[in-house]
This record gives sequence, structure tokens and C-alpha cells, in this order.
Amino acid sequence: MRIHIKAGLLGLAVSLAGGLAMAQPAFWTREWPVTDFSRKSVEFVEIMGGGPPRDGIPSVDDPVFKPVDQERELNPTEPVAVIEAEGEPARAYPYRYLIWHEIVNDTVGGVPVAVTYCPLCATIIVFERTINGKVTTFGTTGKLRLSNLIMYDRETESWWQQAEGRAIVGELTGQTLTPVISWTESWEEFKTRNPDGLVMDSPRAGRPYGSNPYAGYDTSARPFLYNGENPPFGIPPLARVIKVGKRAWPLDRLRDVETLTEAGVTITWKAGQNSALDRRDIGKGRDIGMIRVKDAESGEDMLHDVLFAFAFQAFEPDGEWMIGETR
Repeated sequence: MRIHIKAGLLGLAVSLAGGLAMAQPAFWTREWPVTDFSRKSVEFVEIMGGGPPRDGIPSVDDPVFKPVDQERELNPTEPVAVIEAEGEPARAYPYRYLIWHEIVNDTVGGVPVAVTYCPLCATIIVFERTINGKVTTFGTTGKLRLSNLIMYDRETESWWQQAEGRAIVGELTGQTLTPVISWTESWEEFKTRNPDGLVMDSPRAGRPYGSNPYAGYDTSARPFLYNGENPPFGIPPLARVIKVGKRAWPLDRLRDVETLTEAGVTITWKAGQNSALDRRDIGKGRDIGMIRVKDAESGEDMLHDVLFAFAFQAFEPDGEWMIGETR
């Protein structure tokens, strides 16, 4: 697997022996004295160290935004995560920053949200960050489960599985976060649709923004630190799929038809957005296109994610694969 890691920044080049060591709470209590390890919904052995320590991949807690016409660094085809709140300028969160920080704690339209991204699973999900009436912020634990980011909330220091928005260790075990509708599109697409929109400015964290520390990852044969089941039907583990609820549509199906209406949803694909996980220069990755998902009857945007097939299999083992009639 070709993954080029910038030494000292993400620290993902851990030894396999260390990453696969059996996890026990005794190893973690010094770093996590507040976390209630007596409460959990997964086996500790499933949790692996990804390399960085707690907050070694720092969240952005005070994002700064600027008008789209002031942005000079982004390549037109670079991916940005998008949130549109009624009565507010649309906001774009460039992957060139998310790939180095994984969590952005923000407030949009008066709603505290966390924009979360796991490069290893390609899962990008926005959650409300008010839990039981209390506003919190989220950080990175440095841990992975099924190759997926484990976050923590700074109110109780419970651990949360990013792909599910579910607390798996700690006081809040079993609770789930409320997701917020978002999508990914190219920078050119965003600024054309939203001339009065806002784009997140470069954080002041000394990272080589615009470079991809996972070069070649999304064409690898196997995911990083993953030993779960592969997807069925011969679908490559790192092929992208569109997840809507408990269903997954292979991205390749959309490339062929561009618009597909099934199971009450309409999915459209449009060329012009590059992968953030392909070339070392994020702005030069291969074109994987943009996806929008809408309710087939109302035309309203729907919750969805575009993620790697192995991640759908891992977190929706009983999910439905929408493979069409050609496979």
C-alpha cells in the first residue's frame, strides 16, 4: 500500500505490532483520567492506536472564514465540504484543511456543529455538538476502530465512532449525535453557486496545506489497520460508494448514468471534482466527480455520505448493496 506520511505530523507510520497490540484501559487511564472505561459498547481489543496521541491531530476550534472572492489558493477542482443554512451564507470547508485536522468545531445558523472527516474511511459527516442540552467541542483520540476515527467530546471525554456518530466508550456510551445535511463539491462549483458564500481560511497550525499525506491511498488494495470483512460482489475495499441510510450505491454506477432514481432517492453525478486522497498535491488528484442526493418526491437534499466500500460493510454489515443488474 502506497501511503506517504509526513514524519512528525500525523505519525501514522506506526509499527504494526504496536498498532495491533491488545488494547486495555490500563494503557489509557493516564492519558484519559476523566473517561469512564467501565462503560463501553465495543470490545477494547477492537480499538487500535493510529499513531498520534490525544489531539495529536488537532481540531480547529476557532475557524476563520472569508468571502469566496477573496480566496486565492484553492484549485478549481479541489473538494470542499458544504453546509447551507437558511438565512446564512453557505460555508465551504476545504479538504486541504480537513485532511490535517479531521474536526472543525463551528457554529452555523446558530447551531453548534462539528465538521468531521476520516481520511482512512473517506467518511465526512457533520454533527450537531449539543449533547443532552450542553454544547461541547470534539477532538481526536488518536485511536481507530475498523480504520475509522474515534473522536471524543470535551464535556465528558466519552469516545465516539465518527462513522456512526455513536458513543462507544465512556459516560455517554450508546448515545448518538444528530447529523446535519452536508455534501462535497468542487471549489469551482461552490463559488459559482454561492457568490456571496464563505470559505474557511487557512488555520494557523503550520501544516503543509494543499498536500496529501495519504498519497495513493484510495487506489490501495487494503485499508490501513483494517482486518474486517471485505465488501461483497467483488467490490474493491477502497471503491467509493454513496451511503443513504442503510443502502449503498457504487459510485461507478453513477458515472455510467449520471442520474439515478431508486428506493425513493435521486442521486446525481457531475464531473469536475478531484479526489483528495490520490496525488500528493490535493488539487491534482484524479476526477471522481460530485454527488448530490435528493428526495425523489420533494427534491429536498438528504443525509448521505460518499465513503469507501469497506467502511460501509464494516458499519452496515446488514446494509443493502444497490448494485443494479449489471454485476
